[in-house]
Amino acid sequence: MFATHPLPPAGKATTVPPFDAATALQALHGHAVPGEPLLLLHLGTEHTRIAVVGEGAAPGPVFTLALGTHRTARAFFRRDVPTPLELENAIASVEDEVYLAHRQYAVQGHAPDLAWWSTDPQLVALAELAGVPRGPAMRLTLEAMERLFQRLAAVSEGRPAVSEGLPESVEFATTLLLLRELMHHMPFGQLHLVAQ
Repeated sequence: MFATHPLPPAGKATTVPPFDAATALQALHGHAVPGEPLLLLHLGTEHTRIAVVGEGAAPGPVFTLALGTHRTARAFFRRDVPTPLELENAIASVEDEVYLAHRQYAVQGHAPDLAWWSTDPQLVALAELAGVPRGPAMRLTLEAMERLFQRLAAVSEGRPAVSEGLPESVEFATTLLLLRELMHHMPFGQLHLVAQ
């Protein structure tokens, strides 16, 4: 799932389709509680989008963060497995962006305890690496995600990735880092995933 090839330069087209909240929402049919408000997360290559879905699946605002898997990797990582300093620098910058998004979300009066959902294949793959059994609907907890991040941190310090069962992939490292900071600082304790 996670590529091990160089990332495309900024502005170059990628094969990742754009985020379509309506299509993603349709994929939740039969998994999410019908009509219950929720947040739909999409980690794109250049931006992260959080769509607020109101009661009765009414569309709401979409928050766009200047965080993406390729954008963040280009800015901070020089190799497939980032160094501890690269991780630390990326975390500091990503935290700032997530903090701004959290403030904007809170100011608009959205409920803080809505369920978070995603249909992103890279997040499904990440959940599997964290030990979540693959299924039509999956649930990645903050604790499982944090254990996975600690495994990445050990690899960044020199432990062989194969010994941790992790890919040597800058996209994996970036996806995990972005999700970690979102879960810690938006905050939310679990992410519901629908595997397509």
